Parts: sequence; structure tokens; C-alpha cells
Amino acid sequence: MNATQRLHDLGQSIWLDNITRDLLGSGTLRRYVEEFSVTGLTSNPTIFDQAITKSTAYDAGIREKRAAGKSGEDLFFELAIEDLAQAADLFRPIHDRTEGVDGWVSLEVSPLLAHDTASTLAAAKRLHARAGRPNLFIKIPGTPEGVPAIEEAIFAGVPINVTLLFSREQYLAAADAYLRGIERRIDAGLNPDVASVASLFISRWDVAVAGSVPDALRNHLGIAVAKRTYKAARELLTAPRWLRAYNAGARPQRLLWASTGTKDPTASDVLYIKALAAPFTVNTMPEATLKALAEHGELGGMLPADGGDSDEVLARFAKAGVDIDALAARLQDEGAKAFVKSWNGLMDVMTSKAAALR
Repeated sequence: MNATQRLHDLGQSIWLDNITRDLLGSGTLRRYVEEFSVTGLTSNPTIFDQAITKSTAYDAGIREKRAAGKSGEDLFFELAIEDLAQAADLFRPIHDRTEGVDGWVSLEVSPLLAHDTASTLAAAKRLHARAGRPNLFIKIPGTPEGVPAIEEAIFAGVPINVTLLFSREQYLAAADAYLRGIERRIDAGLNPDVASVASLFISRWDVAVAGSVPDALRNHLGIAVAKRTYKAARELLTAPRWLRAYNAGARPQRLLWASTGTKDPTASDVLYIKALAAPFTVNTMPEATLKALAEHGELGGMLPADGGDSDEVLARFAKAGVDIDALAARLQDEGAKAFVKSWNGLMDVMTSKAAALR
């Protein structure tokens, strides 16, 4: 039994943070499901930008849809939904077997809408209906403007992957928005069984402070933030307000570890995987990290429910001059801007490829 199977058996869902037409068409994704216990996947504008730029697999689809009058965002979403619908169908048996706990794929709304509540909500509803798959999450960023859209989308019955979360406080705001949407459904007599995950980004913390903190703290910040957030999530899951929702038929929102590929070439390639093993969570991994995990024999201990030494480690970072709250806000803003940059690059690629293939 390899490490991916052991991690799955410990209760953590392993998702792939990637999707390409080549992965689907070659049978590689199916092999990851069978051999590496992969039970879902996530996507984002950067992933699709790289997939379409570096492959000819999309050329025929671009040519066909361009001839039908599609262009820009509409053309992209046609291609993305085709890929994600195929992946969703692959994961559908897992989704059915786990009664909706697992077997999900994710599609992000346009990052240009990250600070526009009304447009984000409208796009989330439209994309979910367009995909026509029950196991497709719509990703909405947990920005201040995104939080109201999360509540409204959940109330509308749209499964949501809350993305671009960097801190305990940002997570708690997203979790509260999710629960408000569920409580409104209960009050309205609607089915409260609407799924959601909350995605906390890990490695970008360590990249942000690299070279500015003592060597003893190197690659410890992301894990400490995750531990503190995990403690908050565990406390929420057993809070009276959440228990009342469960009693009415709601399901818990799961915590998802994102950005778990190691960026420091001197560190273990499974640094964040081993540190963040925890039941009833998701870890979405880049392809290289997934393969590295499958090759490793050891996992290490489970993430402590009480946050372990997170407060102590974060205090050491504060002493070293790191303002956690300010950095979390900066990372979220930078993350939103990075997705916009990738999105604009993706739109340029769509335009140039469409013109070349005409």
C-alpha cells in the first residue's frame, strides 16, 4: 500500500490540482484515481492558461467554437466545462458512493469579478447550471466582496468551493457565510444539503517571508497558520449553531488545503502533505507532489485538533516582525491579482489561437 492510499484510509481526501485534455484523454486521470486514491480535482485560471498554451489538444475545439461565433470568456468556459464535465463523470461513482462528500471537481468564476458581489453570484449560478453536473463546485474567492456572494450562492443551492483563503479569520468569515446561507434555506423550508469546501492556501505564506525571518522559522509559517485554522474548524464543527443545522439535514463544510506544492527546493517535496494529514479534510495537490507522495513510505503524525504548537510558532514570527493579519490581507489581494493576470493571459491566448486557427 502506497502513502496515498494510507492517507486516504486515514480520512483525508486527495484531490488533483490540475486538469488538461491530455490528462483526460490519455487515461492518466483515471489511473490516478485507481492507483493514487485521487477522489476529486480543482482548477483555476492559471491551470487552464498553461493547459491551453502548452497543448494542441484544444485547437480543434477552439476552431469549432470560433466558427460557431464563440469568443473570449464564452469560448473559454465552453472548453473548460467540457473538460470538467468529463472529469465530473469520472468521479461520479465516488460522489454517489460517498453521498456527496467526495468526488468533486471545481470551476472558478472569472477572477475579474473578485470584488463584485452581484456579478460573482450571477456567474456562479449561470456556470453551475451550464455545467449540468451535481458534483461540480463553483469557486468563489473569500474576499470581503466574495463573502456575501458565497452566502447567496449557498442559499440558491449552488455548491461552493471558497478559494483564496489565507488565515483563520478569513476562513471563519467564509464559514459563517456558508452557514448563513444554509440557515436561510432551513428557514425557507428548502433542502439544506448544499456542499461546500473552504480552501486555505499554505505555501504562499512561506514564500512571502523567505529570507526575512530566522532560518529556524523557515517553512514553518504556512503550517502554523493551517494548524490554527484547523483548530478553529474543529471547534466550529461541534458548535451548537452548526449542530442545529446538521439536525435539520445540513452537512459540514470541509476544510481544504490548497497551494501544497513545496516551493523551497531545499525542503521535502511532501513537506505540507505530511504536516497537514487530518481526517475530514481535503488536500488538493499538484501533479508532481501527488507522484512524490506515492513514492514516499512515511506520512508522519496526524494534525492535532487543538492546533498543537501553532500559537507558539506564530508568536515567534510576530517577534521576528511578521504581522500575520496584514500579511494575510496582502496575500489574498496578491492572489486575486495573480489570477486576474493569468486570466488576461488566457484571454490573449484564446484570441491569438482562434485567429491562427481560423
